[in-house]
Amino acid sequence: MLRWISALVILCASHSSLAIDIQKDTLYPQVEFDTSLGKIVVELDRTRAPITVDNFLTYVVKGEYNNTIFHRVISDFVVQGGGLNPQLEELPEGKPIVNESGNGLTNSMGTIAMARDNDPHSATRQFYFNVTDNTKLDPSKRRWGYAVFGEVIEGKPVLEAMAVVETTTNPKLNWPDVPVTPIILKTAKLLPKK
Repeated sequence: MLRWISALVILCASHSSLAIDIQKDTLYPQVEFDTSLGKIVVELDRTRAPITVDNFLTYVVKGEYNNTIFHRVISDFVVQGGGLNPQLEELPEGKPIVNESGNGLTNSMGTIAMARDNDPHSATRQFYFNVTDNTKLDPSKRRWGYAVFGEVIEGKPVLEAMAVVETTTNPKLNWPDVPVTPIILKTAKLLPKK
């Protein structure tokens, strides 16, 4: 009996070590993006977008944004990334999350939001930075919007530099607005609690 209890304790201890720490008790966690153009720090808002923040931080803490690219850049609109590696291959996605666009946060300059398909509840791993005030991306009485879940608190000049890089239509992807020189997201890391 004692051996069985000891084995159970060891199993539980090893299983809990597999759990990832996304700072569930931190209302405004911060993430540092180290990009090929410099560093950006965002502060996330768990009070208004808890599902979105938890989903995003899960990708961050697992290292799944490391060595990805910003594959869509439209000056005076958005800088989008999180879903492709430098070889322009799409990366595995988790389950789609519920759209939290009605949370009171707006797609204003310097905010971070979730990219999605036409289905309002299709966001998984891709995110974007607003590089202008994009009120058309906010929800209305007739349509879902795009869920904002934080804002840039350091590195706005880096974001502004990203927004004006030269882009082209990429033949491999057959997508427009792909940077000619890749913008690499080297690492995305959750900063220690303050």
